[in-house]
Amino acid sequence: MDTFFIRALQLILSFALLVIVHEGGHFFFARLFKVRVEKFCLFFNPWFTLFKFKPKKSDTEYAIGWLPLGGYVKIAGMIDESMDMKQMAQPEQPWEFRAKPAWQRLLIMIGGVLFNFLLALFIYSMILFCWGDEYIPVKEAKYGMAFSETAKSIGFRDGDIMLSADGKAFTRFELRSVIDARQVTVLRDGKEVPVYIPEDLMQKLMSDSIHLSHFANHIPAFVIGFVNKNSPAMAAGLQPGDSIYALNGDPVSFLDYQNKMKALKAQAATAGSDSTDHRHITLAYYRDGVSYTTSVEVDSAYILGAHADPIRGLPIMKVKYGFFESFPAGITLGVNTLKGYVGDMRHIFSKEGAKQLGGFGTIGSIFPKKWDWHTFWYMTALLSIMLAFMNILPIPVLDGGHVLFLFYEIIVRRKPSDKFMEYAQISGMTFLFGLLIWANLNDVIKFFF
Repeated sequence: MDTFFIRALQLILSFALLVIVHEGGHFFFARLFKVRVEKFCLFFNPWFTLFKFKPKKSDTEYAIGWLPLGGYVKIAGMIDESMDMKQMAQPEQPWEFRAKPAWQRLLIMIGGVLFNFLLALFIYSMILFCWGDEYIPVKEAKYGMAFSETAKSIGFRDGDIMLSADGKAFTRFELRSVIDARQVTVLRDGKEVPVYIPEDLMQKLMSDSIHLSHFANHIPAFVIGFVNKNSPAMAAGLQPGDSIYALNGDPVSFLDYQNKMKALKAQAATAGSDSTDHRHITLAYYRDGVSYTTSVEVDSAYILGAHADPIRGLPIMKVKYGFFESFPAGITLGVNTLKGYVGDMRHIFSKEGAKQLGGFGTIGSIFPKKWDWHTFWYMTALLSIMLAFMNILPIPVLDGGHVLFLFYEIIVRRKPSDKFMEYAQISGMTFLFGLLIWANLNDVIKFFF
């Protein structure tokens, strides 16, 4: 339960920052062009509002809603998700959105996306300045990589050292480089061996519901980094530093352990029983060079409560950045992250991609189980880029939908009718609500099954 609240708090704090910055982008350009902003609301407020305040001599009411799923600014003279058609029926006023030239309205609409992207670049830069960059040079990882059965089916073998993808040498491992490549060269038993990558590799990986990870640094044992309080691991006497090397009598590496635990959970679900007989496991581990064996009864989610130290014994490359050096490096990191995310979007439109689409549970799960500012800011920067890209998609009700209609106006020199915009908004909201329900339903299915 503590883990849930820590992740929930990080998610809400991150969302709050991203919403304020996004809506602040719209607000900034609206006020720059003297457009009246009637309301600035953090989070949504159906039925009631937690807090609201309107300064004297201000046209804007500031509020905090109770539903932390987003936020909005209500801009006068604009058909948005508020569907305020009464205002649109009144004579046009000079301080309204609709009275401004198309180029000003365009900047107001892209302000949120622009501010989110700039925020991500700033956060990445500050991460590099404060913490630097750490990675594992794949060529120096003496144990090589470990692979799931799906990855092995296309030609990889445990212990392979990744050398290059389509002739471009690996510095650090990046899954995207493998998926986009046609040939990956590995070092196996002292020889360079080509592995040919099928075009549908991503679909193969997504369709594999058994394995949690498909590519990982090969570590001969599951080394425990920390143990949850009141967990099965603590009850069994496991401690940080213990190296689990066998599960139910089978030797396991770090990746094997994760995948085998998920396989056991799937087998229990198939058997249709939640009895403790299915949840008894036997672990063999080393502590201070001495081998021990213990029996553990995991919980119904097959969670042991022992978290790995996945980099124990691996070479770590550390790169430090000065204050001014961090900005170009942060910009490069942000741009590359955006390119990768845009490239990954093509997989969403496949059958397997639709199944992998996740809601707030999936987003929350990317935050660490223990509070970690480094990871928090890294995830916030990633979410800021995701939010910017998703909002610029040409879907009515999103910023990109408004931008699309503005381009239409600029090209044909005629605004879409208010009635058309009303129907477009309704269609966009219906689509987004359906997508939101689908994504969160996937989370529920993954949690219980």
